[in-house]
Parts: sequence; C-alpha cells; structure tokens
Amino acid sequence: MSVESRFRLDGKVSVVTGASYGLGQLFARVLAEAGSNVVVTARSVDKLADTARAVEATGRRALAVPGDICSYSDCAAVVEKTLAEFGRIDILVNNAGWADDSLVRTEHVDPESFEKMVRTDLVGLFYMTRAAAPAMLAAGGGSIINLSSIFGMAGAENRTAGYFAAKGGVNNLTKLLACEWGDRNLRVNALAPNFFLSEMTRSLLEDSGMAEWMRSRTPMRRLGELEELIGPLLFLASDASSFVTGTVIPIDGGYTAGAGYAQLDQPWDEWSDQGRPIVPQ
Repeated sequence: MSVESRFRLDGKVSVVTGASYGLGQLFARVLAEAGSNVVVTARSVDKLADTARAVEATGRRALAVPGDICSYSDCAAVVEKTLAEFGRIDILVNNAGWADDSLVRTEHVDPESFEKMVRTDLVGLFYMTRAAAPAMLAAGGGSIINLSSIFGMAGAENRTAGYFAAKGGVNNLTKLLACEWGDRNLRVNALAPNFFLSEMTRSLLEDSGMAEWMRSRTPMRRLGELEELIGPLLFLASDASSFVTGTVIPIDGGYTAGAGYAQLDQPWDEWSDQGRPIVPQ
C-alpha cells in the first residue's frame, strides 16, 4: 500500500454530527475529498443542505438527516437512515457541541447552562456513539473520532465549568471505549484543538483581546488555522492510524506542553461583573 493510499477513504461511509457550520462542514468536505460518502446531521436544516451540496460537489454521495444529538431517538434515526442508504458506517465524527462564551467565574455560572453543556458535549456524544457502535462492531470495526478540547486535559484560565467537565468526560470515555472495543477493531480516539481562527471567529478573537492573550500562552505564539485540522482528522479516520486507539491528540501549538495559571488579568474579566471573583468583604 502506498503512502498516499493509506490516507484514502474510498468506499467508506462517514457520519459527521454538528455538520451545519464550522468544523462540521470542514470535516464533511475533507472526508468526501478523501473518498468517503458522508452522512451529515445537525438541527439546522437549511445549513445542513449546504453541507450536503458541498459533499456532492466532490463527486461523493451525501445524505442529510436533521436531528438533535441530545435526543437518543434522533441519533438512532440517523443510524437507521444511514444503514438504509449505505448499508454501513465506517467512520463516526462526534463533532457537535456547545459552549457558553460568557466565561464567567464558576460562582456566577447559571446551573442550567452547565447542565446544557454537559448534556450536549458529553451525553449527546455518548448517545450518537451508542447508536452507531452496534452496527460498526457487527461490520468488523471502524473509527470513532471524538471532538474534545485542550480544556478537557487540565484546568485553565478560560473559565467555562460545564465545558471543562464535559470535555474531560469525553477524554475518559474515549479511553474506556477504546479498551472495550479494541479487540473488535473499533478504534476510538479524540482530537483536542486549541483556539482556531476561521472567518466566523477571527474578528471576535482579535477584537476582544483573546487572540493576543492565547498567543502569549501558546509556545508557537499563534493560533491554529482550520486547514491544520485536516491532517489529524484524516490520520484518525484512515488506515494510517490502524494501530492507534485510545489517544487524545492535542492540536494546540504546544499549549498543553506547558503548565501554570497565568497571573495577568484575562481580557474577558472586563466583559461583566460576573468575570470578577466574589471575595470576602
């Protein structure tokens, strides 16, 4: 097998959650360009159709199945329709997620927002995995790729308690499932990105001061570009990683190689009074 062919996905069937915008759209298109037919799911029907058209523009088949990963019945319906259309699932990319970007200190956190993040980022990811895994195991395995975060690997100044809790859970769930399903050739890994610049986020990150602050905390002194996620995704989706399971791969410019909690003020502390700590009077 040639080097290039090990990264090809010809004849494979991929399912991508959260595929209506951002990373989900990118992942669906990249998997299609590598040869996979792609099933895309998300709550936004119109944007989901746009993603499906982008897949079809590569010459691959696409199936759009609207659904909410926080509903197990919706996840089961995605799997059912995928099997009816394609007969198999080779790759599952658990991309869907949500984060509260208010970055308030935990003593100010709305309990409902904490629950929503954990339910979406961890429970929803489990629902989709649980729905797809029996078919993947019965067919002889495949690759499950979970979207984690550098903030699932340690505490940090970027305060979002529910997000940190959920992504930490994703990392441990990834390892558990890799151990449980490894002997049946169903590999489970995770990608843990740092902040990445895109058309949607570039202005916000730069104007808020967050980009400058994150660059100061990153050994490579820059944020990631979306194209830099393509290689890691294809590595985990393809036979190039056929003996890799249970890993959480940081894509972070060296962020997780460091340690320590910065003592400088964070820009988002100025956004509201809830960015400031409650201290004894």
